[in-house]
Amino acid sequence: MVNKASVSSFLPSISIVIPSLNSGAFIEETIQSLVNQKYPHLEIIVYDGNSTDATISILRKWEHAITWVSESDKGQSEAINKGLVRSHGEILGYLNADDFLLPGSLYKIGLTFAQTSKSIWWITGQCQIFNAKGQRIRLLIEKYKNFFLRYFPNINFLYLTNFISQPATFWKRSVWEKIGGLDETFHYAMDYDYWIRIWKRFGRPHIIHQPLAGFRVHPTSKTSLQGHQKAYVEEEEMILQSHDVSFTIRILHRIHRLGMTLVYRTINEHKIALLQR
Repeated sequence: MVNKASVSSFLPSISIVIPSLNSGAFIEETIQSLVNQKYPHLEIIVYDGNSTDATISILRKWEHAITWVSESDKGQSEAINKGLVRSHGEILGYLNADDFLLPGSLYKIGLTFAQTSKSIWWITGQCQIFNAKGQRIRLLIEKYKNFFLRYFPNINFLYLTNFISQPATFWKRSVWEKIGGLDETFHYAMDYDYWIRIWKRFGRPHIIHQPLAGFRVHPTSKTSLQGHQKAYVEEEEMILQSHDVSFTIRILHRIHRLGMTLVYRTINEHKIALLQR
């Protein structure tokens, strides 16, 4: 058990940016998951894209604990970059408005940065997958990603598949200062591009082999909407090309992506069949 009072003095400050757009169904839980960490040096910045649902009233309710702005933007990547520019923390990360951190995660992250050598530039951990009702789903997908984290944390395998979970990944401010923010031309796989950029400049991440965050899958999430999966795949391929990844690796990535798409489709069809019984 971590004695929080005794370690708070040397924990690094952490800034977390939450991009949002009409996220009223989940954003309060997202904010609560951060506030309830009781982390002593936490900055929460919400950049909202002029939501028209209950989001703004929720942000007003929590403005004692967060900084928030609601204005038009060009998409999620720009909103995150705006928040990063405004941030002050030594450690940075972002959390989508329908995801959340698991209890105690920020202390694990802060302690790891504080206690490890200065060569640790970024940290990633395990991420659990939940549905809209807060139930764990896709356990095999979790185990698959965790397998790569434990046994094959190599950039060549990252080119094959993105096994780094965005909600469970944090990096030093100096990383952001050196490589900049997200590429705003990407709207789906911008985190994938960012991990490759960090890895190429600073090396592999330090890995915490524990669950740190929850990723939520629901019918209105961006990656669940019909037609968006194709755009996500196209962006991944553009990213690999932009990083001069070999043709052979790009073909293997495409084959792997097709296989994963088949797995997701099978899972969804099985779920529909169960509901129709």
